[in-house]
Amino acid sequence: MLLLSEKDIKKIFTMKEAIEADKLAFKLVVEGKAQMPLRTNIQAPKYDGSFLFMPAYVEDMDIASLKIVNIFPRNIDKGKPTAPAQVLLIDGRTGEVISILDGTYVTKLRTGAASGVAFDILAKNDCKIGALIGTGGQAETQLEAMVNVRNLDEVRVFDLNYERTVDFVEKMKKELSEFDTKIIAVKTSDEAVDNADLLITVTPSSKPVFDGNKIKKGATVSCVGAYQHHMQEMDPVLLTRASKIYFDSKEAVLSESGDILIPLEKGIITEKDFTGEIGDVIMGNTIGRENDDEIIVFETVGVATQDLIVANKIYEKAVKENIGKIWE
Repeated sequence: MLLLSEKDIKKIFTMKEAIEADKLAFKLVVEGKAQMPLRTNIQAPKYDGSFLFMPAYVEDMDIASLKIVNIFPRNIDKGKPTAPAQVLLIDGRTGEVISILDGTYVTKLRTGAASGVAFDILAKNDCKIGALIGTGGQAETQLEAMVNVRNLDEVRVFDLNYERTVDFVEKMKKELSEFDTKIIAVKTSDEAVDNADLLITVTPSSKPVFDGNKIKKGATVSCVGAYQHHMQEMDPVLLTRASKIYFDSKEAVLSESGDILIPLEKGIITEKDFTGEIGDVIMGNTIGRENDDEIIVFETVGVATQDLIVANKIYEKAVKENIGKIWE
């Protein structure tokens, strides 16, 4: 069994590779080639936490996986990951676990890459300003994905804790120094979204974190954080203004995301307003952006096939390059 730490993964696997891996995962989902039961969610209300168990299996690839990911938002105040996790990669021919990967980093990669896929496929080519709302455990790779797929002049970052925002921005300036994009800490969400071409929200909020009326024509918005029914980062006004609404998985989003479920229940939108899944756009089965004035929304809650494909790609490279530790 091969053990792969975050450091091991960073040596051999890039965000661009993660984005391509997510594209394959989303294709497998819409083709029906991936088995991925909805995640098991056990609540830990004493700590505002959740224990999540996410299995997946792709028969054509003879590979399966199980991710154990535990969401504990309060960890940010303890300097600990808000989504500690491990991914078990399983040989589909024998049922043996062949690798255990740092699931916290795999989750960061594949979740950031999902926004990267959406922006790569759906955003205008000429994007100049990005906005990121949230600086928690998933924010770093969200920002990394954004600057990987579009050549942005600047990205504005907002979080309720301004000191944390400044610390995050300083860290990311160093980590993303290869890019020419200017990264700026701002004090309000209005400042962040003003004239932004790309927007990512990645928070555990139960109320909207931006004003949907302030999103410009032509913007592409990726909402990442609302993985439970009570969570709602997105201002539902945006859904009424959007030309198109896409999901990573319609089934998963309609089972979990308050961003969509709450407006549905209130009658603000109906299922007729949904355009389709991102995998169908990749496959050419569903239309994507048609002009530079369309506001496009992408809602993602994450699916286990992403973990499987990203983990398997990492494992294959690690074996080839002799990276990691063998546990006999």
